[in-house]
Amino acid sequence: MTRGPSDGGHQGADALHGGMDATTAPHRIPPEMPQYGEANHVFELMQNMLEQLLIHQPKDPIPFMIEHLQRDNDCVPKIVILGPPASGKTTIAMWLGKHLNTNLLSVGNLMAKEYSPLAADARRHYQKFQTLPNMLLVRLLQERLREEDCVRRGWILDGFPETREQALMVQTLGICPRHVIVLSAPDTVLIERNLGKRIDPQTGEIYHTTFDWPSSSEIQNRLIVPTGISEAETARKLLEYHRNIVRVLPSYPRILKVIPADQPCVDVFCQALTYVQTVHRSNAPFTPRVLLCGPVGSGKSLQAALLAQKYGLVNVCCGQLLKEAVADKSKYGEMIWPFLEKEIAVPDNIILKVLRQRLDQQDCIERGWVLHGFPRDLDQAHLMDSLGYKPNRVFFLNVPFDSVIERLTLRRTDPITGERYHLMYKPPPTMEIQARLLQNPKDSEEQIKLKMDLFYRNSAELEEFYGQAITLNGDQDPYTVFEYIESGIINPLPKKVP
Repeated sequence: MTRGPSDGGHQGADALHGGMDATTAPHRIPPEMPQYGEANHVFELMQNMLEQLLIHQPKDPIPFMIEHLQRDNDCVPKIVILGPPASGKTTIAMWLGKHLNTNLLSVGNLMAKEYSPLAADARRHYQKFQTLPNMLLVRLLQERLREEDCVRRGWILDGFPETREQALMVQTLGICPRHVIVLSAPDTVLIERNLGKRIDPQTGEIYHTTFDWPSSSEIQNRLIVPTGISEAETARKLLEYHRNIVRVLPSYPRILKVIPADQPCVDVFCQALTYVQTVHRSNAPFTPRVLLCGPVGSGKSLQAALLAQKYGLVNVCCGQLLKEAVADKSKYGEMIWPFLEKEIAVPDNIILKVLRQRLDQQDCIERGWVLHGFPRDLDQAHLMDSLGYKPNRVFFLNVPFDSVIERLTLRRTDPITGERYHLMYKPPPTMEIQARLLQNPKDSEEQIKLKMDLFYRNSAELEEFYGQAITLNGDQDPYTVFEYIESGIINPLPKKVP
């Protein structure tokens, strides 16, 4: 994420609630509607179907839509991998193809296709001119993508499109990738890497004299030096690539990722695989209902405040709600006070009444909420769920015991000014102030250990109950933690694979 947590608050809120038209507020949309829409990916389904209708423009849309739904291929890989010569794009494309069980398409295997008059034309043309006209190449690609295995299992395009003209032609035909990866490395590295390239003529596998030499002597003996890998030839190809790529990239805004290729091939592959498995943010209306779980001192309150500030969510702290109910002398406050006074747990049924009263208010329904401090165990989670309060994003903040001890046992309060200090991170300015500082009994190491043991005793069951929860390392800079949480909220939930 590029924006800081304090800026762009209205933009962030508008983006999350983008499906709502502010001119017709207030909206009284039953909470079940967006819950159903997100759980079943209804908005994405309709968006994909509309895109296909506009691209193909069938004479009778109804049978076309039925066929589209029956294919159920909205989530198959559709990947383009680009990069200069010797950047490793073919290797990465092959590894991705095997891992994702999808089809690898290159100019070479498109031309080699059997029983295709179009491919036969392409071979004849290539033998004569050592190049293919754009129209012939694009028609060859279109023919291949219509075949059942590409429809069912998706595809990866290796090194295509090479020019802006090709990119525009494939877009005009409705061939739209979901992820575009561009490998990048300094030209000097690429020239040196290209000189060591060798090819197995039987399998098409690419090896390298320095980085990836086969262990089998049989394979070693049959490797050949590919044509066009001299320093002069590689430099010429690099120049042509740089001239073209700057005009290709603008064709793929928002779905493009540049990965440095000057690193171990396995690292490049891992980054590429992570990217192609992400789901791009949808335009569907979305009201966040965020649950933050974590032990005492894990930073839940700070993260909730940052989310509320940036996205306009209602910050719902369960402990604070109980204190406010007592301060307001409400009917629930009178029931809560004896428990707080004796420092014993407030019964679940009373907590749920106070929580329900807050979450049912119109600001929570319209803007969404971020809840922390409840539920603390599986029984409370079941109770909350039975009443219809279902978070659509759940985060567990894990922090080691030693870090929590450091965060909490060194907290102090000035009894005169009420100012709060931390002996390590925010020490008092004078010895006089330090001498009068007091520690809250709740911040003793013994009390903290009891609370942490209780949380981690229940957390495994809670994580299992919230099956799509995201677990984060809370023991790092709070703004780094916030960026992880933020990306987990604005990106769609992954679609469950049956």
